[in-house]
Amino acid sequence: MKHVLITGGSDGLGKITAKKLSESGYVVTILGHDEERTRLAASDIGCAYAVADVSDYDAVHEAITNSVNENGPIDILINNAGRWIQDSLESNDPKDIKRVFDVNALGPIFCTHVVVPEMKKLKSGRIINVISGAGLQGKAERAPYTASKFAVTGFTKSMQLELKPFNIAVDGFYAGAMDTGLFEKSGNGRDMSKALDPEIAADTLVYVCGLPDGVSMPEFSLQSLRY
Repeated sequence: MKHVLITGGSDGLGKITAKKLSESGYVVTILGHDEERTRLAASDIGCAYAVADVSDYDAVHEAITNSVNENGPIDILINNAGRWIQDSLESNDPKDIKRVFDVNALGPIFCTHVVVPEMKKLKSGRIINVISGAGLQGKAERAPYTASKFAVTGFTKSMQLELKPFNIAVDGFYAGAMDTGLFEKSGNGRDMSKALDPEIAADTLVYVCGLPDGVSMPEFSLQSLRY
């Protein structure tokens, strides 16, 4: 069965998706930066885990290499790890701005950099970048976050062209606000009662993972009509 690596897999959408894929028979590895939380999540899901900060290339390379040695080549990479930041630009701490770019933009690039060589050799594979609607449209008091997501949109569109000759699908998932705890972790809690149910988003990711090799959904999105 196909081996799926999910970054940001210790909670939220990543964990829900990992559980659904594991139950569907996929070999799943979740990657997170907090060892204890990632280990506990993997135990709950019944899957493998790896520990790395996605913004640290050497750590990512080591973690993915170990995962490949343990469970075989990565057939599907889901770049899901992300951080939130909001408020007026001048109110944002420059360190927080850098951290958002490191995780949201460099993370997918670094993880893709590691898995692509083997996918090219096998002439198959799928990379799904969980981008959010912020990668398509700007909003006031969201500039650094939106810029980081626009960066992933550009990366996704470029890699779609670059990897198409190797039969590797690159998909961009532009979801609306989801009730995943992303905002709470950043200290910006908000009413998410009308936001998108992450279970639905996870079902969508499972569907895309099940598409035949050589078939892509270059851009797909979900929006809650109530939000």
